Amino acid sequence: MSIVGFFRKLNIRKILLRIVLIDLAVSLAGYALYRGASGEEETVFLSAAAEVTDIEYAVSAQGVLQGRNQVDVGAQVSGQLQSLKVKPGDKVKRNQLLAEIDPLPAKNALRQAVVKVEQLNAERDATLHKLKLAESNDRRYQELGSTEAVSKADQDKARFELETQRANLVSLTAQLHTAHVKEEAARIKLDYTRIFAPMDGQVLAIVTQEGQTVIADQMAPVILKMAQLDTMIVKAQISEADVLKIQSGLPVYFTIPGDPDRHHDAPVDAASPSGTTGENSKAVFYNALFDVPNLENRFYTNMTANVRIVLEAKKGVLTIPVAALGDRREDGTYSVRVLGEGTEVRTAYVEPGINNKVRVEIRSGLQAGDRVVIGERGGVEGV
Repeated sequence: MSIVGFFRKLNIRKILLRIVLIDLAVSLAGYALYRGASGEEETVFLSAAAEVTDIEYAVSAQGVLQGRNQVDVGAQVSGQLQSLKVKPGDKVKRNQLLAEIDPLPAKNALRQAVVKVEQLNAERDATLHKLKLAESNDRRYQELGSTEAVSKADQDKARFELETQRANLVSLTAQLHTAHVKEEAARIKLDYTRIFAPMDGQVLAIVTQEGQTVIADQMAPVILKMAQLDTMIVKAQISEADVLKIQSGLPVYFTIPGDPDRHHDAPVDAASPSGTTGENSKAVFYNALFDVPNLENRFYTNMTANVRIVLEAKKGVLTIPVAALGDRREDGTYSVRVLGEGTEVRTAYVEPGINNKVRVEIRSGLQAGDRVVIGERGGVEGV
């Protein structure tokens, strides 16, 4: 055999070997597909154990912390803010001086009111003297009239003077009363130039700075904001889908972003009946309100609170993942698939309790340690 013939025969053998290998691979793949399609491959279950745990069903909400009593301290007179006696963060007592508005215009107005009162008092005194004289003249003229020593015209003139002085006295008395009212109002306005704390509390913010002019003709301009922070109020936004579940007295706890591991507990005080809509949606929210002590001064106004209002809760009860629940029966029980040894699966019927959409309490039908099916894949896997 020639060398060329030898190599030609060798190449043919290689080609035939490749064809055989390809055919074998295709056959194996087809067999695998056939087995998968025919269900011969073993079903694999994802499972979880029934465990004794604590469980709660709660409404989650985001809230905001505010001072229990929060007020805007304003000016009741117009003028230049002459001085501020406090700064943000200061603790103040009721009736403590907070700020002063330039008192000079109010002092001048009071002086004018006092002068007016003095002037009217002097006029009234003079009128009283004139009245006494008119009464004396009238009495004398009336007595002389019976003797015809004076004319009827003189008698009438004396009587007219008497009535005039009486009317003047009434008018001056009324003017004097008005002047006293204006004097009192001027004194009050002068007092209003000194702004005092309406309650014990803490200064939150300064709104008007020294040197600014405030105008109080239509509404009281705000000088500063203050609040009582010993007790804070939490306003938690509850969706309209959950608000009917909220009742006074329900336990609630919340955390703040700066200390997420610490729970702060309180009872719900009330749910506000007035709703508000979201900024970028038509969803309606209602405020659930509750107080919380701030003895450690850890809470600040407008701080975010992550709130959970507990509707139901139990400790140390048997629970399983909600994903394990099957169909609901007429008697209220649910079917649950339970793994036995190997790949054995049996069906149990359980009575559920608290369901928080993640885990569900099992009152009967299972025991701690039972493994329930929560899904299927490929060998038995547990979670």
